[in-house]
Amino acid sequence: MAGHSKWATTKHKKAALDAKRGKLFARLVKNIEVAARTGGGDPAGNPTLYDAIQKAKKNSVPADNIDRAVKRGSGAEAGGADYETIMYEGYAPGGVAVLVECLTDNRNRAASDVRVAFTRNGGTLADPGSVSYLFHRRGVVLVPKHDGLTEDDVLGAVLDAGAEEVTDLGESFEVISEASDVVAVRTALQEAGLDYDSAEAQFVPSMEVEVDADGARKVIKLIDALEDCDDVQNVYANFDAPDAVLAELAAE
Repeated sequence: MAGHSKWATTKHKKAALDAKRGKLFARLVKNIEVAARTGGGDPAGNPTLYDAIQKAKKNSVPADNIDRAVKRGSGAEAGGADYETIMYEGYAPGGVAVLVECLTDNRNRAASDVRVAFTRNGGTLADPGSVSYLFHRRGVVLVPKHDGLTEDDVLGAVLDAGAEEVTDLGESFEVISEASDVVAVRTALQEAGLDYDSAEAQFVPSMEVEVDADGARKVIKLIDALEDCDDVQNVYANFDAPDAVLAELAAE
């Protein structure tokens, strides 16, 4: 997962600074609204909402936007949409498996936009189940590096909370656990006084496809096109590329 994880981390930092900030904000606000509708509007009793709010704050979403999303989702304010989750599966150039997670109030629009993104960027949509078996739902917590923090420091803080591995992504550490343990891992970090950027369940690939610079460029072009779709919340891909290649692409 290292290739896609590193790219996703770098990309979100860029998104916070460039023209994609609006789309990132909209995605994070939608997460908050759905979490509040599903588990109630009190973050203290709704860990999913708590983590969605924390991630939005980390990405500089204004407090008013966060507050309104909670109110819409919990029913305290009118205007909330009836979102449903839809998964699409496909392949990027080079045989890289791609999972697309949509949160939409219009299935036809979502399907059309995803199909166009795949077709125009050298990818192909696949039948349900043909790609998803290559991914597993896992807890993923990102811990930023600071003040000499080491991999062993992070592992020591989260090991008893169910963490299975800690990976160095360059600018942050990625903690992987069972999806059901993500709140316990996040809580253990907080109790140890360690900051974290995000804590959520994600689809993690069980195997990776190595790609070169040209292959990575094509995969990332497709991922970017998919993430430009209004209904797309997350894109997961099982590619891996050398750090130097990812750094070069991030600089473009």
